[in-house]
Amino acid sequence: MDKHPLELTVNGSRFTVEVEHRKTLADTLREDCGLTGTHVGCEHGVCGACTVLVGGEPVRACLMFAHQAAGRPVRTVESLAAGERLHVLQQAFTDHHALQCGYCTPGFLMLIVGAFERDPDIADGELIEVLSSNLCRCTGYQNIIRAVRSVQDQLRGRA
Repeated sequence: MDKHPLELTVNGSRFTVEVEHRKTLADTLREDCGLTGTHVGCEHGVCGACTVLVGGEPVRACLMFAHQAAGRPVRTVESLAAGERLHVLQQAFTDHHALQCGYCTPGFLMLIVGAFERDPDIADGELIEVLSSNLCRCTGYQNIIRAVRSVQDQLRGRA
């Protein structure tokens, strides 16, 4: 297959790559941009491990072609921390043991950040509904919910 030029803006940086039209955004981020924080789990859009923000909206990067993201800002989990200082949500996940194997964590973090940026006053029931769209096989979700609740006021202030 032929590769085609593509310019992506990811986490505020420009990446010029050449990829086939059929290459997913998840694979492009990992293989061509060197941003391996986005995990690829099921490759069917079910698990949410690959969730990134495109134009401010959470998307399953395994279901989106990289070329579809052209001209739209992409944010990955690498955008959250400031150097060695973790984002408040990342710290809350650590403090509340909201991760075990950690494979789903980047997708959850981006899903939650996107939810608060879209609606800083998101209701508790709606937040739980949003969280239920991603899969975690280790934590049972309760610690993830506790982590989010512990910093929701700070997340509202950042939105």
